[in-house]
Amino acid sequence: MGFVAAQKGFNVTMWHRNSAVVEYIKKTRVHYLVPELHFPENVLFTTDAEKTVNSADIIVIAIPSQSIRRVLEDLVPTFNKNKIIVNVSKGIEIDTLMTVSEIIADVIKINYCNTVTLSGPSHAEEVIAGYPTTLVSASADLGTAKRIQEFFSNENLRIYSNTDIRGVELGGAMKNVIAIAAGISDGIGYGDNSKAALMTRGMREIARLGSAMGADPSTFSGLSGIGDLIVTCLSRYSRNRRVGQLIGEGKVLDEILSNMRMVAEGVETAKSLHQLLEKYKVEMPISEGIYQVLFHGADPKDSVAKLMTRELSHES
Repeated sequence: MGFVAAQKGFNVTMWHRNSAVVEYIKKTRVHYLVPELHFPENVLFTTDAEKTVNSADIIVIAIPSQSIRRVLEDLVPTFNKNKIIVNVSKGIEIDTLMTVSEIIADVIKINYCNTVTLSGPSHAEEVIAGYPTTLVSASADLGTAKRIQEFFSNENLRIYSNTDIRGVELGGAMKNVIAIAAGISDGIGYGDNSKAALMTRGMREIARLGSAMGADPSTFSGLSGIGDLIVTCLSRYSRNRRVGQLIGEGKVLDEILSNMRMVAEGVETAKSLHQLLEKYKVEMPISEGIYQVLFHGADPKDSVAKLMTRELSHES
């Protein structure tokens, strides 16, 4: 989103904890993980997180969800009620079971009116290329959601507003687990019928748990629900689908993750979902099956067989 803001003429400062990465980007003006991304001159780079936050009116958080609490704890004094925090990370914190906006509120004591989550089907590679993309800007305060909607929208990026921030965040996080399932289907060699079934029933699991947690069921029919699910299950850019594909091909999870340069959030979210379904007593056989495959050595084909031979039921 910093790239989008810079394109619109705003001065942007980007923080990274690794000084070698910062020096590389300063020198080349190219993103170290997405080489298609060339930064304009109005983007600065630094390892000084405190200075970055102090100088900004809008702060975009784009780091792995399980690391957000640790990073924010060192920056609490630099935040104030006049700054808007925009979250683009997608995950649920293990053990606390908080969404990212809830982590932000818990750490820095800023309420939801100051926090926005931007979510939807939006692989960076295609945003950079200028392909038409749509997102949803969600905040408990509609005015704040609309401010961010207007700030980032351009001729290639259309943003809608929403006040169901919990539903938007849950949809964005949980779909990554279903994308791992879709990738496993690809890796095993199953076809389109199988993937369509996983996506459809997976969406029902997401909506079922989201509703139990107080989210608006209609949110999951939108961009942060079915929209993000589709792109993450189908795209060649999807890290979560790729993890699943390699597992379906017989690779070991630890080996897969050690060879990845970017985080596949669905792996850790599978742990959170396992905890959530136990807490809320919600039936989520696909999500639970992925948890068993990832962390308890369940065979992917056996897991599919169990899904297919469950007691027959009414579609709901």
